[in-house]
Amino acid sequence: MIDYKSLSLANQVFETIEKNILDGVYNAGEVISESKLSEELGVSRTPIREALSRLESERLISTTPSGTVVLGITPQDVEDMFFIKKTLEPVIFKLAAQNISEKALKILKQNLDQQEFFASKNDIENLRNLDTEFHDIIYNESGRRVMSAVLSPVHHKLMKFRKTSLEKSNRPSHVIEEHKAIYEALCQRDGEKVSKLMMDHVIHAYENLKKEDK
Repeated sequence: MIDYKSLSLANQVFETIEKNILDGVYNAGEVISESKLSEELGVSRTPIREALSRLESERLISTTPSGTVVLGITPQDVEDMFFIKKTLEPVIFKLAAQNISEKALKILKQNLDQQEFFASKNDIENLRNLDTEFHDIIYNESGRRVMSAVLSPVHHKLMKFRKTSLEKSNRPSHVIEEHKAIYEALCQRDGEKVSKLMMDHVIHAYENLKKEDK
């Protein structure tokens, strides 16, 4: 049953199914039906239908003669998304260094403190969620809505792979140290340094992910 929030029911259903796809609860190739989802989530078929339409536009599912099939995220998708991150994240982080507010810097510091806390508890789920928040805050502070609208969904869609990477290596401590360095450079308003640190961060994340796949 969905935990009802202030968001519309259709949005809640979409977010729940999307998360289940991105987390691997619904595997690539699995057929998911409106009736099954309706029973599982405890809602009528109308919001399910709307959510499935949005998910198909996001290319996470496909309608076939056999039913609605989960496409998920393929290895090629991952490679393409990291290409986007390597291309745009150093740019948007550099812009954020020029525009970031003191309030946002305080929120980032709180985020980093929480990252350290959950890393000490080996709570990978919350650590991954804080990583998502860390990036989203900086995207928003860049003042560039179009690039933010491209990068935020890309980073979000990699959630399963980021979690897998964090679970199977010593990556958590490295991620936090890299985040701290980025934060310090943001505090110094050093756009060039932030850009370089962000490029290194993306490269390390991708190399670590490929290592875990071997």
